[in-house]
Amino acid sequence: MGFVLPARCLPVQLLHTRDDLRAWRHEQAGSVQFVPTMGALHAGHQQLIRRAAEPWGGAISPVLVSVFVNPLQFGPGEDLDAYPRDLSTDIALAAAAGATALFAPSVAEIYPQGEAGLTRISPPLALRQVLCGRSRPEHFEGVATVVVRLLTLVRPDRLWLGEKDWQQLVILRRVVADLGLSLRIQGCATVREADGLACSSRNRRLSPPQRQQAAALPAALAAFADEVAAGRCQAGDVTARLSRQLEAAGLLVDYVELVAAHSLEPSPQVQGLSLLAAAVHCGPSRLIDHVFLMSRQPIVAIDGPAGAGKSTVTRAFAKRLGLIYLDTGAMYRALTWWVQHQGADPADAAAVEPLLVDLNLQLRSGSGGEQQVSINGHDVTAAIRSPEVTAQVSVVAAHGCVRQALTAQQQAMGRQGGLVAEGRDIGTAVFPDAELKVFLTATVAERARRRALDLEQRGFAVPPLAELEAQIAERDHLDSSREVAPLRQADDAVELVTDGMAIEAVIQALVDRFRERVPEEAWPTPAA
Repeated sequence: MGFVLPARCLPVQLLHTRDDLRAWRHEQAGSVQFVPTMGALHAGHQQLIRRAAEPWGGAISPVLVSVFVNPLQFGPGEDLDAYPRDLSTDIALAAAAGATALFAPSVAEIYPQGEAGLTRISPPLALRQVLCGRSRPEHFEGVATVVVRLLTLVRPDRLWLGEKDWQQLVILRRVVADLGLSLRIQGCATVREADGLACSSRNRRLSPPQRQQAAALPAALAAFADEVAAGRCQAGDVTARLSRQLEAAGLLVDYVELVAAHSLEPSPQVQGLSLLAAAVHCGPSRLIDHVFLMSRQPIVAIDGPAGAGKSTVTRAFAKRLGLIYLDTGAMYRALTWWVQHQGADPADAAAVEPLLVDLNLQLRSGSGGEQQVSINGHDVTAAIRSPEVTAQVSVVAAHGCVRQALTAQQQAMGRQGGLVAEGRDIGTAVFPDAELKVFLTATVAERARRRALDLEQRGFAVPPLAELEAQIAERDHLDSSREVAPLRQADDAVELVTDGMAIEAVIQALVDRFRERVPEEAWPTPAA
C-alpha cells in the first residue's frame, strides 16, 4: 500500500523536549488524541492518525504523534541500531494523515535518570511471557514502561493502537486499567499491503525474494481461518499444520499458537473469540501476524430497568456496528397486548399459558429501518407503547411459562449471534455467554422525565411526574422481585448510568465497550 502525500499539508508542530510538549499541551483546551510510534511511519500508522483526526463527540481534537525508538523494548542482539529512522519523512507522512503535532524526543528526554534510575512497569506474567514474550522476555516490560511514561506527559483522552500488535494491545489495556489511568484505548484493524503482508517498518528490509516468502504468512493464516470457519479443519490440528506450511515456504517459525484472544491462554479449540497467531523470521526481519476465529458471531446483552432509554440507544448502536437488533421488551409488550386483546386476565398464568401455543410473534425492519412488531397477524408496533400495555407488561412477564417460551424463542433467534438484545434478563438468562453485557440505567426521576416526553410525543395523556415516578418504582420492584429471571445486573456486566448523557454519548460509550471485547478485525464496522 503506497503513501499519498498531498501537494500541500497542514504544518505539523515539531516538539523535541518535555518543555516543548508541556507548553503545547497547555495550549490545548479540549481533548487530545495520541498515536505513539517508533517512527518509520507507514500506511498503518497513517490510518491510526486519520482515525484519530476524525470528529469525536461532534468536535475535532488535536492529534499528537510521538516518534521514539525505545531502547527498553529491544533485547540483546536485536535490531535497535538497524531500526529505520527518517524523521523528515515521518513528519511529512504524519502531516498528510492529519496530525497536529509530532513529539520526537531523545532517549535522555524520556529517561532523564538513565535506565538504572528508571521506574519500570511490569505487566502480569501471564500476558507478557506468552507468544512473543517467550523469545523476547523483556520486550513488553519495555513497551509498558515507555507508554506509561508518554501517557503521563501527554495526558490524552484516547490512545490509538493497531490491532496488528494484538498482544501489546491486550497488555496495555490491562496496564491502563490496573493503574486507573483515565483514558480510552482505541484499537484499529491491521492495514495490509497489496500482497497481504501486514504493514510493518521491518517490511522495508526484505529483499524482493524474501518479500515473496513473507507473503506466505498472511496467506496461510487466512486459508486456515477459512477452513476452521467452514468446519473443514479442527482447531486442534491447525497449529502443527500451519507451522509445517510456513516452514515449507522457507520461513523460520518462532511460534504458531491458538489462544483465547483476551487472556492469551492456550486454547485447544475455538471458544468465543480466539486468536491464531504466528511469528516467523524472514531474512533480517522478524514478522508477526494473526487472524481472529469466532465460534459464533458476537452477541451484546443490554439489560436495565424500564425507561432507561435502552430501545433508543440499542437500535442506533446495532445499526452503527451492523448487528441485528433484538428488542425483547417489544416481544413481551406484544404478548401483553395479545393477552389483553383476548380478554384474558394478565395476572392469571393459567389463562395466559394457552395463548402461548402456536404464537406467531415477529420482529422485522421497515423500509426506513424502523422496527415493526406483529403478533398472530396483527401489526402492534404502535399499540404496544400504550399506557395500558405498559401497566401490565411486568405482570405478564413474571409468569414462568411466558419467560420460558419467549426466552427459547430469543435464544433461537440468537443462535448464530451477530445481534444486540435488550431487556431485563438478557445477560443473566437469555444470553449468559454474550461477549458484552451492559446494565443501562438512570435514576427514577430521570426515567420519569423521559417517559413523560415519550408519551407526549406519541400523543398519549401525560400524568404528573410524581405519578410516573411511582409507576416506575413499582415496576422496578415487580421486575426485580419476580421468581423467574428477576431483573438484576449480571456479575460480569458493565454498569452505565445515563443521567445527563446525550444519546450520542451513550451510543459511543457502548461502542467503546464493545471494541474492548470485539476487535475491528473480528467484526468490522460497516461503511457509513
